[in-house]
Amino acid sequence: MPPIRIFISSAQKEFARERAALRDYMRGDALMRRFFEAFLFEDVPASGQRPDALYLNEVAHCDLYVGLFGSDYGAADEDGLSATEREFNYAGQLGKLRLIFLKGDAHAPRDARMAALIARAEGELVRKRFQTAPELISGLYAALVEYLEANLLLRSGAFDADYCRDAGLDDLDPERLQWLVRRARHERGFPLREDVRPQTLLQHLNLGKAERLTNAALLLFGRAPQQYLVSSELKCAHFHGTQVAKPIASLQVYKGTVFDLVDQAVDFVLSKVDRGVGTRAQSAQVPVTYEIPKEVVTEAVVNAVAHRDYTSNGSVQVMLFADRLEIWNPGALPPALTLAHLSAPHSSIPANPLLAEPCTWPATLSVWGQARSICEPGAWTRASRRRNLPLRTGSLCGFGVAHAVCRQSSQRLSQSHWQPGCWTCWRRNRWPRPLSPAAWAKSAFRDNSTRLYASSWPPDRLNIRGRIRRTAACNGTA
Repeated sequence: MPPIRIFISSAQKEFARERAALRDYMRGDALMRRFFEAFLFEDVPASGQRPDALYLNEVAHCDLYVGLFGSDYGAADEDGLSATEREFNYAGQLGKLRLIFLKGDAHAPRDARMAALIARAEGELVRKRFQTAPELISGLYAALVEYLEANLLLRSGAFDADYCRDAGLDDLDPERLQWLVRRARHERGFPLREDVRPQTLLQHLNLGKAERLTNAALLLFGRAPQQYLVSSELKCAHFHGTQVAKPIASLQVYKGTVFDLVDQAVDFVLSKVDRGVGTRAQSAQVPVTYEIPKEVVTEAVVNAVAHRDYTSNGSVQVMLFADRLEIWNPGALPPALTLAHLSAPHSSIPANPLLAEPCTWPATLSVWGQARSICEPGAWTRASRRRNLPLRTGSLCGFGVAHAVCRQSSQRLSQSHWQPGCWTCWRRNRWPRPLSPAAWAKSAFRDNSTRLYASSWPPDRLNIRGRIRRTAACNGTA
């Protein structure tokens, strides 16, 4: 963001020391330097402009007016006004925020014209008195910090609880709000009715007040959250090998609410991994199992999205390799947690409490047909261990530490079985020529637990869905 310009107005001779102290402090303090830029008339190089036109132009382009009033009135122009009073009047006409600091107590001797200006300023604004330069710096610092907080530029709490400056109720999707109430009433006995006003619902969930929306409200129910939170997107990539390398088999950048991001990321991963389709021997519904369990993928993505650092310019990255799935998000571990703590039971320290809470509700993520996910510490680790999936790292997946789960392809493919259409043979060029579609369909192995499908020809890694086992050629015996 561009710096906030501050115009410092005063009699230069009387406040030469204070003006220099303010300039040095504004340039030396890290917080002030990040947000503000001070203008002093004495720093302007020689030019052909009239002085009065120059300083009035600077007043027009400033964001804040800081007036230092003392005993001297300053040189008056042909209209009998000093530069200080003219700048004060012009800033008021333009609606600029004016901060007035008075040097000395109420009984200090002053020029009559300056006394009149001070009396007029006291009738319009709240002023602050000072005696020394350090007192002036302290008073201005407090006023500027209050200005940053009022304009939502300085954050003291969690990111998701801060208000988004330019967002309003029109940026929310009413259907998503109604869906939340409907699910919450069914699953949790939510007290509010489905036809509740959006303002009432947001206030009940601590997601907004009046017309102001929190960042969490936008991320959960916004029509286009990335319009205000650009880095809240999610990136998915599929690599042929075990390292990040080009060409990338598939790269997608997803946008939308946190629910959209989770659904799209889970769909991306499940469309790339192996899938086993059973028979209807036990029921009318065909059982489907994935190489990486669906609940493992879902819970990992939920944690990454809910607990990321949204002040970072980075984004959540889901990377599928030939031997593992990795999920990264920007952030850092809380001071109370270390990597050693993550492999054992530990307390939950959400980075975004308001955003993480809806993810703990049952069936929250089923709006687009996804399985429900519970955002809790270690959920991915426990789910992975239940399916005997080896974990590369043990992290909370939400504070910037990568979490990887190994794929089962290598384990399944290591089991020898006669299968002429094995995709591994194709990748290693073990077959002299492609099979015809008829030969491929005839050679597809079927038993009581798996069925193979070829959705297009020639068969490849992305089109074949099912459990594919390594042939004798893959084992080097062909």
